[in-house]
Amino acid sequence: MEQRNLQQMLKDPARRESAFRLLMQQYGESLYWHIRRIVVGHEDAEDVLQETCIKIFSKIDSYKGDGELRAWIYRIATNEAISSLRRQTRLFQSIDDLSPKLTSQLEAETPLNADAAEVLFQKALLTLPTQQRIAFNMRYYDEMSYDEIARVTGKNVGTLKTNYHFAVEKIKNYIKKHEQ
Repeated sequence: MEQRNLQQMLKDPARRESAFRLLMQQYGESLYWHIRRIVVGHEDAEDVLQETCIKIFSKIDSYKGDGELRAWIYRIATNEAISSLRRQTRLFQSIDDLSPKLTSQLEAETPLNADAAEVLFQKALLTLPTQQRIAFNMRYYDEMSYDEIARVTGKNVGTLKTNYHFAVEKIKNYIKKHEQ
């Protein structure tokens, strides 16, 4: 469905529910994986996705239509995922300090027959600071342009390019160091 038609349906109270279902059919799976790459755990990702859907549905009237709908939705999902990580931290602890916990969660949820290279790659991602990981994930997995990532994160394009570059270098170094 064309984005403009979907936006018009979402703003019409009589058609909002059916439009929301279409929206989730279009973006639900990619949103789940975007969130999961941030919070790591399946159950956490499902909880954050549910909170994201509630927020999207309740705030759709505040969407002005001046930007891409996907960016607006991803911004909500990203903020909800980061909020979920913050709830897991103790007082004065940074969400970047959750890396060991998230790595343990990744290992616990990884199937025994998982590809070793993919698991190593995922562990490398979890060593990145949160903002670098988010920028990398959106660029690599979601194939977003830097401009679109900027609309999602509120960061400037130069910062995102730097974050992505550093993330790539850190991932390469981690993999090189841990390859067997």
